[in-house]
Amino acid sequence: MSSLKERTALKAQTTERVRDVAAMLEEEIVLGWLLPRERLVEEELAERLAVKRHVVREALADLERVGLVERIPNRGAVVKLLDPVEVRQIYSVREALETLAAQQIPLPLSGLILEELHAVQQQHAVAVECADARAAFRANMRFHETLFRACGNRHLVELIQAMAQKVHGARSITAASPEHLRLARDQHAAMVEALANGDRDRLVALCRQHLGPSRDAYIATVEARFARDRQQVAAPQP
Repeated sequence: MSSLKERTALKAQTTERVRDVAAMLEEEIVLGWLLPRERLVEEELAERLAVKRHVVREALADLERVGLVERIPNRGAVVKLLDPVEVRQIYSVREALETLAAQQIPLPLSGLILEELHAVQQQHAVAVECADARAAFRANMRFHETLFRACGNRHLVELIQAMAQKVHGARSITAASPEHLRLARDQHAAMVEALANGDRDRLVALCRQHLGPSRDAYIATVEARFARDRQQVAAPQP
């Protein structure tokens, strides 16, 4: 019986480690610390993160399932380079889902929820002021989870979170950018103000505008990179 308990406890610990490693690598992809098409070598990651290699392997498999990592023949696991067409399509779905959630948030909003949202918004603002990109990313996630959870539709919230995760890699251009962090901070504050004032039209407009910078910056960067690659291929050899 004790052996079964030990195996169960060990499995739970492994699952938790896998989840932690996946979350850490996801953050590094979002923040641009791991770049598109960069190799993810299991042995190197296991040494850096001080975990067993099989934990890294399972974490990479989890990230592959959500579209942040891909396996390329003869190269192994790499950070996925999202196609601009795919990014546009997913952001189109995100806009539809997130504005729908904003339209369904009961107004006037509960004082407790408004206080919680304001507190998270302040945490994000502090992280931005301190230039702490990782803390800003985590606070940003909590802000949007709190905001959309207020719509009361659990299924809609799950879809929003799934679609956002699919394009986490597209945020790698802006997630650590001071300019874009300040813009996100100001938009968060405006969303809280719109909720406090019961201004649904303003809230919906802000949710729509909030998606644009990361989408547009990523697409512009990738399309410029593809253009340079095509020029190099077409250039005559000396």
